[in-house]
Amino acid sequence: MSHRFVAFVAVLLALGGLPIAARPAPAFVIAAVNDAGRPDSDRQRDADRKPAAMLAFAGVKQGSTVVELVPGEGYYTRILSKAIGPLGHLYAIAPAPRPDSPASTPDRTAAAKVIASQPGYLNVSVLVQIVQKLELPEHVDLVWTTQNYHDVHNARNIDMRRFNQSIYNALKPGGIYLISDHAAAPGSPDNVTSTLHRIDPEEVKKEVLAAGFELEADSGLLKSPRDPHTEPVFDPSIRGKTDQFVLKFRKPAKAK
Repeated sequence: MSHRFVAFVAVLLALGGLPIAARPAPAFVIAAVNDAGRPDSDRQRDADRKPAAMLAFAGVKQGSTVVELVPGEGYYTRILSKAIGPLGHLYAIAPAPRPDSPASTPDRTAAAKVIASQPGYLNVSVLVQIVQKLELPEHVDLVWTTQNYHDVHNARNIDMRRFNQSIYNALKPGGIYLISDHAAAPGSPDNVTSTLHRIDPEEVKKEVLAAGFELEADSGLLKSPRDPHTEPVFDPSIRGKTDQFVLKFRKPAKAK
């Protein structure tokens, strides 16, 4: 073994460990991403969202029980469903509309319900829940949420400790909590979740660790150094190209 390689490994370890996200995705994950049932609009986003590498980083396994928080239009719902296969089950947790929402408010549960009704996605169940009173299935292997953690902060009277604790309680010992979201600048004020639809990853770490989780890995998979962190994520100058963090938390294996 060369001295140069040893030095390279030493640097990686000093920076927080070997690059887990760089591991090749398993064949079943590649097959899920390449599934013919995925719409073209989803496929066009793959280069930016790197779904195969994301699932490999999270450690998604066939036969797993997975909870997806706020599935949106179902980009990851379809991929996760195919990756875990017929012996696995995916619970898509869609947010219930607020009682005071106008009739014209889009139904945020519709897309997930359409997917779950299709023959190719029989392992998908849609649960409509109030985010402030989250009640998840028990003994799940993975809780997955992308680009939505900041939105939870914007819910009325949300208790983030209770929210993360409900996820901790739902997971099996050793289970994974995967969070990816649009990064805010370090030390950003609390209202950045609603003004820019971003969140400081250090704030996420603090909140999730307080619920009893361990931070297993912090991936640079979706980092974008060109993002100035000053614009809303929907701004045309940055939309689809934001700097995003990917955090992998684990419930301790000896937890009850």
